Amino acid sequence: MNLEEYKGVYVFAQQVDNEISGISYELLGKAKELAESLDTKEVTAVLIGSDVKALADNLAEYGADKVIVVDDPELKEYRTEPYAHALASVINEYKPEIVLVGATAIGRDLGPTVSARVATGLTADCTVLEIGDFPLVAIPGQEQKHKQLLMTRPAFGGNTIATIACPDNRPQMATVRPGVMQKIEPVKGAKAEVIEYNPGFTPNNRYVTIKEVVKAVSNTVDIMDAKILVSGGRGVGSPENFKILEDLAEAIGGTVSCSRAVVDSGWKPKDLQVGQTGKTVRPNVYFAIGISGAIQHVAGMEESDLIIAINKDEDAPIFDVADYGIVGDLNKIVPQLTADIKAAIANK
Repeated sequence: MNLEEYKGVYVFAQQVDNEISGISYELLGKAKELAESLDTKEVTAVLIGSDVKALADNLAEYGADKVIVVDDPELKEYRTEPYAHALASVINEYKPEIVLVGATAIGRDLGPTVSARVATGLTADCTVLEIGDFPLVAIPGQEQKHKQLLMTRPAFGGNTIATIACPDNRPQMATVRPGVMQKIEPVKGAKAEVIEYNPGFTPNNRYVTIKEVVKAVSNTVDIMDAKILVSGGRGVGSPENFKILEDLAEAIGGTVSCSRAVVDSGWKPKDLQVGQTGKTVRPNVYFAIGISGAIQHVAGMEESDLIIAINKDEDAPIFDVADYGIVGDLNKIVPQLTADIKAAIANK
């Protein structure tokens, strides 16, 4: 493999029902940053689907210099085989140095399949991506390679952090959790060079047949979009006790979320879980109520603008990351806080 042939940072621009997923814009922002550190400053989005060419302008506004469009009726709904064939063919044809994929349900299926197909490595669920030297510290007698993609992710259940590189193969591939990277401010009216590419699709015994698509209807608010989150942990005590958190959220225009322990206990649905195995959130205000602050949970909310913790244990790790902390009984503190907020609003 001639590593010098591989140039540029590519992003798999996930779309569902001809609508670009938010993670695609987040990855384009990070791709622009990575490209600035490399010899090439070009960012390319790979858009796969059916009748999706019109979405290219959206990607240009969020940082794509080029958009490679793979458009075919076989790509109307996501299926592993045709999508893997499409992305792997793009990689083999255009030889990108870096490929970023969102760690969504689609990306977690597609990324590893494609990396195996193009004979390279993949680091999953990354939380930090940067360009640097590998090994990180020079080792006597071992070549230290420069301008490598350093991919950092939690390991061993979140108890340690691993930085991984792929110095001997290309492309360097990573999946990134939604909410971890930040979108750039869109440039209205921006245009990208659009390249139409179709490797051809011949259904085989690895193509599944979709008989019916059933969309679930949910009234649950996506906690990743919330500006204020009132999050509860096992310390709330019971599912019924979440009523006091719901009252606080209603008073301040927030949304209720929770820790993994709450989901595991069956008190709240998985969609509301914050943390390493849940969702990564960046609200303006994050209330951590009855949450001890395990590293797995903190990984999903530490980028919040303002963190307010309420816990009866003064030694709870959550206070290490909180901007404000209240030690005491949440059953007394939260209702009083809610009442004070309602009174303040009423007196405006």
